[in-house]
Amino acid sequence: MPAGELRPTAVPLHPTSPASPTAAASGDEAWVWAQIKAEARRDAEAEPALASYLYSTILSHSSLERSLAFHLGNKLCSSTLLSTLLYDLFLNTFSSDPSLCAAAVADLRAARVRDPACVSFSHCLLNYKGFLACQQAHRLAHKLWMQSRRPLALALQSRVSDVFAVDIHPAARIGKGVLFDHATGVVVGETAVIGNNVSILHHVTLGGTGKACGDRHPKIGDGVLIGAGATILGNVNIGEGAKVGAGSVVLIDVPPRTTAVGNPARLVGGKETPSKHEECPGESMDHTSFISGWSDYII
Repeated sequence: MPAGELRPTAVPLHPTSPASPTAAASGDEAWVWAQIKAEARRDAEAEPALASYLYSTILSHSSLERSLAFHLGNKLCSSTLLSTLLYDLFLNTFSSDPSLCAAAVADLRAARVRDPACVSFSHCLLNYKGFLACQQAHRLAHKLWMQSRRPLALALQSRVSDVFAVDIHPAARIGKGVLFDHATGVVVGETAVIGNNVSILHHVTLGGTGKACGDRHPKIGDGVLIGAGATILGNVNIGEGAKVGAGSVVLIDVPPRTTAVGNPARLVGGKETPSKHEECPGESMDHTSFISGWSDYII
């Protein structure tokens, strides 16, 4: 493919990768970064008003880590929390843990493949606050939290909440290939766990049930889809491949490949042998397939 030429709109889940896992991750990151730079060059030519912005955020950087560190630093800085300080902090954190960039690449792919409004990787990198706030800034804050740099991690949480209207405790654990679609109003508590390939829409709360301490927040399995405005409270398990309908209030465990809908949520049974498409609603983004199994649903 000629230099600077973009691939077709259909995005493959995995490019051809080297044999070893480490080399594969590195190759995947290189491919996505090349796509992002090609898209930025295209957009700069098409819209000269954005040329300086695209150069400073993407085209002037040698790697995805540096671009992310620069962009997040400028997004989250304040008059007393300087962008240069945040850039150094973010870049050092990325450099110390290659899994952070691998997770960022998986998140970029998740948005590009699952969200029909995501027109390019660069659009996600620059403009998707779910990607920036819920995954990248949070992962950096979580790393600091695990290093016992907790005042700094909490300061980042506060800035993310101020800037992006998203509140994720830095102790919460989030997998990779996660899509926070729109993200406004998302709240994730301290002991919450979110698995891989999960999709969560706006105004979702993963919260506690009161003043209880200890392990008190939801555990979200791989491939789960959580609809807009859903509230999941307490140390409950949402099983692998489950769905939570928009506006539902869930206070009980949801078995794998089962849908929870309503307030309070009721369970709509799963399937013994679901198809591959049905096994991962977090990737299919299918919000309505449960309707045929909900006998009192009326149109």
